[in-house]
Amino acid sequence: MVKGPGLYSDIGKKARDLLYKDYQADHKFTITTYTSAGVAITSTGIKKGELFLADVSTQLKNKNITTDVKVDTNSNLLTTITVDEPAPGLKAIFSFIVPDQRSGKVELQYQHEYAGISTSIGLTANPSVNFSGAVGNNTLAIGTDLSFDTATGNFTKFNAGLNFTRSDLIASLTLNDKGDALTASYYHSVSPLTNTAVGAELSHSFSSNENTLTIGTQHALDPLTTLKARVNNSGKASALIQHEWRPKSLFTISGEVDTRAIEKSAKIGLALALKP
Repeated sequence: MVKGPGLYSDIGKKARDLLYKDYQADHKFTITTYTSAGVAITSTGIKKGELFLADVSTQLKNKNITTDVKVDTNSNLLTTITVDEPAPGLKAIFSFIVPDQRSGKVELQYQHEYAGISTSIGLTANPSVNFSGAVGNNTLAIGTDLSFDTATGNFTKFNAGLNFTRSDLIASLTLNDKGDALTASYYHSVSPLTNTAVGAELSHSFSSNENTLTIGTQHALDPLTTLKARVNNSGKASALIQHEWRPKSLFTISGEVDTRAIEKSAKIGLALALKP
């Protein structure tokens, strides 16, 4: 893997994963099986209140080409073809959804020692064009994320970000929503042996003049069990425990409570992922 600033999407990713990844209020079940030909088949079911959603996806890998096909309960068929390393540092991704004729998209990603670039274009007469890039090195990276709608001639997205990385901490600053939202995040690894880390994210909206602060932590109780917790300035506290009861098979239970309305029922989410 190429070392360097990474892609724009990597800016602040460590803190986001710590604070938000695996938390959920729904019930989710995922099972993956493999055919004799090496095709991975994954079935997923999600219960959102009284609504139940499901999808079935298959993945086939042939040398450096990966083909993913997913069918959901709305009869949408999503196909993604990824070509990894057709040239050093390059990745090509082609995706489309049937029956949505405007969903076709081609994306190219290129990672270099001092730059990471991702660009995509929709396969329509008047496509949307997205460009994101980061320049720098393993310590400092600065980047931007732009989307342009050729049909209207307007920029639909304009973001910028800065990332600072050390061996035990990552700090980032991003400007989103066309300059309306400023977000600062921080991730600090306390103990790599126990995967203990703390993180925080502070966002400010210039239009509403509101601030949102979220802090969180994680700790591995043992090599197979991880505990996470977070709280924000709105008084919502969440926690989860995730256990790998067999290789790549995870059981996660998470909960959220509003400390300012403790009389309300807590939200409980369950997730079970089974892999052979």
